[in-house]
Amino acid sequence: MKRKVEVFTANCPVCDPVVKMIEELACGKCEITTYDLVKQCDDKTCLAKMNEYGVQKIPAVAVNGKLLDCCKDSAITKKKLMEAGIGQK
Repeated sequence: MKRKVEVFTANCPVCDPVVKMIEELACGKCEITTYDLVKQCDDKTCLAKMNEYGVQKIPAVAVNGKLLDCCKDSAITKKKLMEAGIGQK
């Protein structure tokens, strides 16, 4: 079963390293979708997802439809991404 990873970014110096880290960690079971909140998206899916998950700051990462706890109150780290299953086969 694929692991759905959704990344919310503003393509800024804070967000870009997180996006890169996720791309480097991802395995064949990870399906990554990146939402650029500056450009938004034509059908506004990115804004709907942002509201659905309660994203209050970016970068933010959701795995299988759930915003990671580290995106709510602390920094996103490689360890926390791995604990969420990113890169785990």
